[in-house]
Parts: sequence; structure tokens; C-alpha cells
Amino acid sequence: MSSTHPITAICPGSYDPVTNGHLDIIHRAAAVFDHIVVGVIVEPHHKQPTFTVEERIAFLEQALDGAENIVVEAFSDLVVNFAKRCGARTMVKGLRAISDFEWEFQMGHLNRTIAPELETVYVMADPNYSFVSSSGVKELASFGGDVSEFVPPAVAKRCHEIFGNGGAKED
Repeated sequence: MSSTHPITAICPGSYDPVTNGHLDIIHRAAAVFDHIVVGVIVEPHHKQPTFTVEERIAFLEQALDGAENIVVEAFSDLVVNFAKRCGARTMVKGLRAISDFEWEFQMGHLNRTIAPELETVYVMADPNYSFVSSSGVKELASFGGDVSEFVPPAVAKRCHEIFGNGGAKED
């Protein structure tokens, strides 16, 4: 990392909710770049969020507490415009499976057409998290499953509140 020219990268997503897989990608990006801005999309157009943007930001901030080079911000416009506002020339995205690759491949080409100066870096998911997704966590919780192994404690607690017998284990 360069002290004369700090490099900022963004890690955008809906984080509905943040999973341990998301956190792994963010921490790995923070080890490569000087400054990480985790961008939380306010209202994703392709899905209706379960958690408010305020909850999603709070979950991330709590889980990332102590990480000196990571900040969390909401955004509601094109990710390329968000990157420009943050002074980022790099966007970091995690890949779990072929289906992620197909979507990210399309989005990467669209973003590169709109903002050729923005480079997208893809980070392979840790095998321990390659099957964990926000939608899978919500589905598991909605059917009474324990999600505490896959998400930070505050998320598991909130899932338990929303879904009743799903979410965190009862003591």
C-alpha cells in the first residue's frame, strides 16, 4: 500500500443482510487497498429488502468495528457515480459460484462501458462461505433454521425477531 497515493476501493451491495461471507471479502479487500468504502444500496431495484438501510448499515458498522480503513455509506445512484464520489477507481466484488460470475460479468461490462476508469476486481469466496447468501440466510430463518453460523450476532438476533423461531438459537 502506498502512503503517497492512497488507493480507495468500494465494496458495493445490498447487504440484506450482511453475511460472514460478505465480511470475509471486505476484510480481504481492506488488506489490499488503503481505504475501503462499503456501499449499501438504499433501494435495490432487483429485490425488495427485508431490512431497512439503517439496519443494514448498523449491522455492517457493528461487524466491522475496529477496522480502521473501512467505512460504510449508503448510496442510491449508479455504482459508478458512487465510486467517483468516493474517489475510488476500483470496485471489489465477491464471487461464490458460476451464477455470480454470469451476473457480475454482465454488470462489469456495463460499468466498464459507462466508466472505463473504474476497474472491477473479483475475489473468490472462501470455501467456508461459498454457499452462504443473504437470500439463503433469510429463507433458512423463515423456516425456523438457525442462521447464527452464517451471519454476525446482531443479524442472527434480528432474524430471530423477524422470523420467530428462525434466526439465533435460544439459550
